[in-house]
Amino acid sequence: MSKTISYGSQSVDDKDIKSVVKVLKSNYLTQGPFVKKFEKDLKKNYNCKYSTVVSNGSVALFLIGKILKWKKGDIIAVPPITFVSSVNPIEHCGAKPLFVDINLNDYCMDPEKLEYELIKDKKKKIKAAIITDYGGQPAEWTKFKKIKDRFGIKLINDNCHAIGSSFNKNRGYATKFADFVSLSFHPVKAITTGEGGAILTNQKNLDNKAKLLRSHSIERSNKTYWKYKINSLGYNFRLSDINCAIGVSQLKKLNKFIKRRKEIALKYDKFFSNYSFCKTPYIFRNRVNSYHLYPLLIDFKKIRKNKEKFIKDLLKKKIKLQVHYIPVNSQPYFKKKYGFKKKKFENSIYFFNREVSLPIFYELKNKQLNYILSNFKTILK
Repeated sequence: MSKTISYGSQSVDDKDIKSVVKVLKSNYLTQGPFVKKFEKDLKKNYNCKYSTVVSNGSVALFLIGKILKWKKGDIIAVPPITFVSSVNPIEHCGAKPLFVDINLNDYCMDPEKLEYELIKDKKKKIKAAIITDYGGQPAEWTKFKKIKDRFGIKLINDNCHAIGSSFNKNRGYATKFADFVSLSFHPVKAITTGEGGAILTNQKNLDNKAKLLRSHSIERSNKTYWKYKINSLGYNFRLSDINCAIGVSQLKKLNKFIKRRKEIALKYDKFFSNYSFCKTPYIFRNRVNSYHLYPLLIDFKKIRKNKEKFIKDLLKKKIKLQVHYIPVNSQPYFKKKYGFKKKKFENSIYFFNREVSLPIFYELKNKQLNYILSNFKTILK
């Protein structure tokens, strides 16, 4: 291979470029019609009532925390196997993250472990849970909804991996079960806007707050165009029309993008089923995985190989694997502040020790895929 194959990559075509050019030739580069168009298209895709686009997925979670008024003394449950951007907003709001271990079926937060923590929480300091649909695999949302109703906590679906996924044949499952949904449109996601994110909800008052906070909390007069008032502090977390123009174009190709990811995943499934020391993502009857990631679990002890060397050896062959993720609570900042009890996070540690993310993206060619599998066949001997 002349070019290194990474685990993910964007797909941008002439339609995306034309969409951006249309904005560049218009009167609005930001706060214009393409922002509203993209929000409308997202609502349709997710079958939800309200959508607010923002500058990135991290900001989406931060604004959700601000809307829900997270503060010092509040505790927010979050899984260790997620990107740090799922945890940082909790800290930025002054609240405290409570790390809840994953299960080894879908690699998402374990609802039984969350329930255990809520039963222990006599002072009711746990205000919300951020559930990451890891890799594109929807979590056990029916169970989480029952927990929400029983304990009165807020549910946030970190849906950044799961654009195009479905639960019980419903692509709009996210806002059905969660109070808020956060999205990311980073280039390695199913669709991209370059950088960008969104907040979805079915509650009008929450959406109104999101739209205010993303733009300095400015409330404009309906009668006089230049008049406005500010009743609270806000931020500049807007997404430009340039970004939204890419998003509008990309969203039209979502089904095509997801179809190709599923084709690649199926080939991986078939190939690695021949290796007893490899575990492929579980396929659930009532859940459709959009395969943002293809996490392969390898028992490196059984094949007597070091994980780090394994990754380096494939990189020499120009196959760049990734690891998703190093448990967030094992990172120095969080470990020093909150401690890290290995026994409490056995599943996350087990997962991290074995997980590697394989290349999976729309423009991955069959020739490249065969090259990847051929090299795995050699290295797994």
